[in-house]
Amino acid sequence: MTDPGLLVPIAGMGMVLGIIAIIFWYKAREKELQVHQDMRIREMEHHRKMKELELELEKEKNRRAPERVA
Repeated sequence: MTDPGLLVPIAGMGMVLGIIAIIFWYKAREKELQVHQDMRIREMEHHRKMKELELELEKEKNRRAPERVA
């Protein structure tokens, strides 16, 4: 049979390791969510800049169109 005097320290260490693992998982998950949020913000900024560039390109095309006709 298993000695109860040995089981208690092993269970105690297992509990401590479990708590540490949960804390590390929580921190890693928090970091991952922050990275995803930052990426989403950058993506939205990129889309906004692309739309601005498309508008500038359209303006330039419209400005040059009368020059081609003449």
